[in-house]
Amino acid sequence: MKKDNNLKRSGILMLVLGFVANHAMAQRGEIESQTYEIIKEKSIEFGTANRLFDKVQPVSADQSKTKVGYELIDPNLNIASPKLTPSVGVSSDEKERIDGPDILNNYIKLGAGNYSRFLGEAFVGARTSEDLAFTAQLKQLSAGSGPVDGKNSASANTDIKVGGKYIQSKYKVDASLDFNRKNYYFYGYKPQPERSTVNRDSIRQTVNQFGFSLGFENTDAEVAVDYSVKTSLNSLKDRYKASEIDWGTQLNASVPISESFYALLNADAYVSQRVDRLTYNRNLFRVSPTFKYVSDIFSVTFGLNAVNETDSELNINKTKAFPKVNLDVSPVAGIHVFANYNGDIIRNTLKSMLGENQWLGSNVLIVNTEKTYDISAGVKGEDPQGFNYEGKVSFAQYRNFYNFNNALADSTRFSIIYDPGKTKVMTLSAQVGYNLNDLFKTSLKVNFFDYKMDQSEYAWHRPDLTVNWFNALSISNKLFITSDFYILKGMKAKNFQSGIVQKLPVIADLNFKIDYLLTQNFSAFVAINNVFGKQYQRYQYYPQQGLNFIGGLSFSF
Repeated sequence: MKKDNNLKRSGILMLVLGFVANHAMAQRGEIESQTYEIIKEKSIEFGTANRLFDKVQPVSADQSKTKVGYELIDPNLNIASPKLTPSVGVSSDEKERIDGPDILNNYIKLGAGNYSRFLGEAFVGARTSEDLAFTAQLKQLSAGSGPVDGKNSASANTDIKVGGKYIQSKYKVDASLDFNRKNYYFYGYKPQPERSTVNRDSIRQTVNQFGFSLGFENTDAEVAVDYSVKTSLNSLKDRYKASEIDWGTQLNASVPISESFYALLNADAYVSQRVDRLTYNRNLFRVSPTFKYVSDIFSVTFGLNAVNETDSELNINKTKAFPKVNLDVSPVAGIHVFANYNGDIIRNTLKSMLGENQWLGSNVLIVNTEKTYDISAGVKGEDPQGFNYEGKVSFAQYRNFYNFNNALADSTRFSIIYDPGKTKVMTLSAQVGYNLNDLFKTSLKVNFFDYKMDQSEYAWHRPDLTVNWFNALSISNKLFITSDFYILKGMKAKNFQSGIVQKLPVIADLNFKIDYLLTQNFSAFVAINNVFGKQYQRYQYYPQQGLNFIGGLSFSF
């Protein structure tokens, strides 16, 4: 873990692009194009922390010299992070638009659009001393109507976040508290006769989530052992009396044995309880000791991943160990050839499943997924001219590999289908990007997936091809234009009542976002989403909004 010299607060003048309303409304059945963001970074200076947690990792470039950066994140289908949607992680935009020390950290944002959308957001940050800072953020985004039967497909999302950091020369403490409330409707029903109406209350879903986290990290350069510990408590409750309480703690430590050899330790402990028709106590404990050797030409990491999982209702109590090996060779400056072998128990929770598919029905089965092995190899590189690339191939095997499909009893709700046998997944991925003096950035990512199910009929609703192309253009430090285009192909769904297998149409989506800085305090934005106007179905019977837009103003102070 790298040292934290600064606590950065977003004075966001250019906000979320892509599906601005869709993401914040938590329409997880949709493509989340809003994962692209342009963020105006503001810094709160703290005392110097000369500590690098993971000394083994290469030191990244000076962030103050990196203005706008984007990195495509692989939509992993290895279940460890089973999002089926391409997404983009965003580095900072540190272009100063005003001179002098009066940096505008706080903002208020208001916007509106079609489908009766409303956006309201506020951010306030305060530094009470040289070492202590707090932030608070409130966001409300709603749509009064949707793609099916007007208000019957409306949605709303509320986010409240409070956080703080305290940084000293020898340690850092950070804490956060957040609340999220999602309200939406199961609108995937058959068209009703003209004189018939659907009882909105019977298809309504509300999910409330609370979270608290506390972290501690040593930053003392005089101490040989680097370590950090973080604990978090999360609770979830929906309108149908399902709930989940989850407490997790993570420990990371590294000890230098010599200048080139390090001992590393990662440990996790999760204690959770899920209540639905039955009450489940589900725990997972993981310890992963590894060693790493680093030279000028190559680095090698080897170790063990030992995991114990328990489930009181399913009568599970087992411990498994998986070897871990990573090799990275750099024969020429700027080029890396790498190979990996690892395995794990992938922890699934009600929260993680709802985060991927919000249309889940009641009493869905939650089981962890075993990644028996994952063998991967590839090459990546970059040059000083701004060109970067990566190619990778992976062969993995799973038990309890999961997918989603419409439930037998009610096709408007989804079930989680697990394959208890040996599921094999091959992944081919390629990515290429180019940055031109921070004025223009482009990145193209292509993934191909091949599923060999054991006992399940098919990997329902999982794509076999994803394409993601992102562009960002900065003009005169005032006008910012971003676009993203992506394709999802090869998804199939089945109606278990009729036995009909449906191949879902290819999803092709194009979105634009324009931000313009009017004055030192005011900026304007407009986002045009789903330019092709196709009401595609990411999940069967749930058509998404066609052409939609949202625009507004932001005031910074």
